[in-house]
Amino acid sequence: MSEAALACALLALDPTGLKGAVLKGDAAAFLSALKQLSGRTCHRVPPHIGIDRLAGAIDVAATLKSGAPVHDHGLLAEARGLLLLTSAERLPLDRAALIAAAMDHGAPFTVIAHDEGIDDEHAPMILIERVAFLLDVSTYEPLDIDIGAARALLPSVVIPDRITEGLCQTALALGLSSIRPAVMALRAARAAAALDGRLAVDDDDAGLAARLVLAPRAVTYPAVEDEPEQPAPQDQPDPGDTEDGAPTPQDLADRLLDAVKASLPEGLLAALERNLRQPASRSGAGAVSQKAGLRRGRPAGTRQGEPKNGARLSLIDTLRAAAPWQPLRRRSNPVRKGLQVEKPDFRIRRFKEKRETTAIFAVDASGSAALHRMAEAKGAVELLLADCYVRRDRTALIAFRGKQAELLLPPTRSLQRAKKSLADLPGGGGTPLAAGIEQSMLVADQVRRAGGVPLIVFLTDGKANIARDGTADRAAALRDAEAAARALRIAGVRTLMIDLSDTRTGPARRLAEAMGADYLPLPHADATKISARVNAAMQA
Repeated sequence: MSEAALACALLALDPTGLKGAVLKGDAAAFLSALKQLSGRTCHRVPPHIGIDRLAGAIDVAATLKSGAPVHDHGLLAEARGLLLLTSAERLPLDRAALIAAAMDHGAPFTVIAHDEGIDDEHAPMILIERVAFLLDVSTYEPLDIDIGAARALLPSVVIPDRITEGLCQTALALGLSSIRPAVMALRAARAAAALDGRLAVDDDDAGLAARLVLAPRAVTYPAVEDEPEQPAPQDQPDPGDTEDGAPTPQDLADRLLDAVKASLPEGLLAALERNLRQPASRSGAGAVSQKAGLRRGRPAGTRQGEPKNGARLSLIDTLRAAAPWQPLRRRSNPVRKGLQVEKPDFRIRRFKEKRETTAIFAVDASGSAALHRMAEAKGAVELLLADCYVRRDRTALIAFRGKQAELLLPPTRSLQRAKKSLADLPGGGGTPLAAGIEQSMLVADQVRRAGGVPLIVFLTDGKANIARDGTADRAAALRDAEAAARALRIAGVRTLMIDLSDTRTGPARRLAEAMGADYLPLPHADATKISARVNAAMQA
């Protein structure tokens, strides 16, 4: 019996106490089983949902038409049953905070967050910490079970104090400082006992709860100290047992930790012991970028629309749009006095906000010409920063040499900081071009998430000789570089390839075509020429 199917049954049995789940993989089978077992309807919440639709607001059009306030209560007030968050990793933090607040105030819905993110993308942590289960349902196997009897039995199930203490000690040993995981583990153990037709929670129920609720959240794993075993005196009870023969809370916690350890995937335990599973915080750039154009920037006229989600009503343009219709509306509605404004008349203000551009220099610091290239790149960065300070743009510098690429200067507009960071830069060695392209993509993605516009500038001759795995294989290095270049083209980042070789038909030209970059042959490039070209690209 799969644990994902058991979690589905437990969630259907106690949706109020367990509050929900975060799902990875194809969730269709899990959702179908959950709806069938719980008998609940499903409300879908897309990541782009507006705040007014989610939390409710005054319906301006209906209010003006009726002459009395008309409220749209919002989805959080209307939803019953399952609240399905599609593409939960893209949900802005302000929307996630509204859902979390509703959960804390006893909302009558169960949150199912479908996380389709890759690598370091994940659903908002504010929701992850409020649901019981973090499940991979890509290999979900359905469970044929009837929870009707268990639902009637659940209110009568009791939890012994030693199991409560044991689960709490296990949560603390796994580095979980919040009380929520322990509380949800107790609710899961209680539901497991009811599902098995028992009125009291036992050690097996606690072990299942520890595996399903606590293990996926583990942050650390306690070091086990080997102590010599002391033989127990005869005619005395085992110190690991209570008077009735049941294990003590500490002994139960040790057993639960062993169960958690056995359930962890191979290789994950070592990462836990090195504290590598600290959850990364999201910047919330999605929420910031969605507000752009509604509240900030230079006025750019008006458009038809409703004053919702932070949009500002343009009163003069609204009245101007409503004026020609007043005679017709008075004849159709003679009872109503005064100006009659309807929904199609609304005009909201538009703003044009200049988004800062970040020029990311990726410099080939390998080979005999490294010192010249690095010197010109440093000069170009300093020249650019003088102009960037006026435009409020930024510059970053990446150097790739040997077997890796390194971010030498994070995005900045500080000329003093740049000069300090660029004072002494090493050169020479192999050319890991694929690593340089991938590091540039990573920095560009960070710039985009912060609401900026990245521009990548490569200074290289394109002659890669270090493969992605660090081996000195020219053919493999060129294949890896071309694959990384195609990925950069798919990402849609504007790129400028400055070819420092003496030929225009070399590997740098082919890489520029693969990544869709603007190609600029400058075999005798200097800081002034590079700065001028990049400046023109940033202004464009």
